[in-house]
Amino acid sequence: MLILAPMQGLTELMFRKVYHQCFPGALDCSISPFLSLTHGNLADAWKKIGDVLPEANSDSIPVIPQILGKEPIEFVELANRLYDIGYTEINWNIGCPMRRVTAKHRGSGILPYPDEVRAILDHIIPRLKPDLSIKMRLGLHNPDEIFNLIPILNDYPLLNITIHPRTGKQQYSGQVDLDTFARTLSLLHHKVIYNGDICTTADYRRISQRFPKIQDIMIGRGILYDPLLPLKIKNNHPDDLPATLHFILSLTDAIDQLPIRQESQMRKIKEYWCLLRRSLPITEQQAMTVLHAKTPDETRLRLRTILDNL
Repeated sequence: MLILAPMQGLTELMFRKVYHQCFPGALDCSISPFLSLTHGNLADAWKKIGDVLPEANSDSIPVIPQILGKEPIEFVELANRLYDIGYTEINWNIGCPMRRVTAKHRGSGILPYPDEVRAILDHIIPRLKPDLSIKMRLGLHNPDEIFNLIPILNDYPLLNITIHPRTGKQQYSGQVDLDTFARTLSLLHHKVIYNGDICTTADYRRISQRFPKIQDIMIGRGILYDPLLPLKIKNNHPDDLPATLHFILSLTDAIDQLPIRQESQMRKIKEYWCLLRRSLPITEQQAMTVLHAKTPDETRLRLRTILDNL
């Protein structure tokens, strides 16, 4: 199974719908960008529920809602509300590496504190209506932090655990630590999903060959570097420039329809372009013309000129 990773500001409902329409069946499911329980504020988290409303996702990649937070009472309430609208699985984010998150013992910031993890699981597991899965890193500061967590995680009936084999402090730099990942795989009693640096079919084969027991792979930025990557993995699909161009144009059109200011639309187009440009046979100089555009109209014109010429 190929799973779309949660990426804040990138893999939200709009992206998932456009991707599914352009490449139906390429991805089996997705994890939503997190619903945050910042300071235990359930109301703020619920304001973002539109991203995972079942009726809005009916023509999109199947989605599993993800919660970021360490407040057990509010976690249970939000998860059970999500169950009541149709979700049988909820994912707990204890892997986010953003500093403003980790500083508050959220995301990967909680990984050095196994007693906190146990206390939260002790409270929520008996009270949850949906099944619980977890997405995590090896640690915050040190990859060996996960070994203090494994005996705790093994005590609970978790659906699965997705592991990105970096520390939170690494963010997305440096190499994934496959040796430590191999050790965790041998110790965890749960089904494990691999996530991290799957950007080519060669990356996928490398992980599949080294870890043949891993059946499910989560892909994040690799899909934006090459939108055809899941099809290449599943079906040995060839490069298809017209399909890639159609996807980028469809995504740009969808951004234009978002009920946000034009300047915000421009920033969003550029954010995607920073990643998607890697899938196109263009020079760095051509790519930068879009990023250097000063106005929304200029951004759209330069982007469409490049795509039309291709």
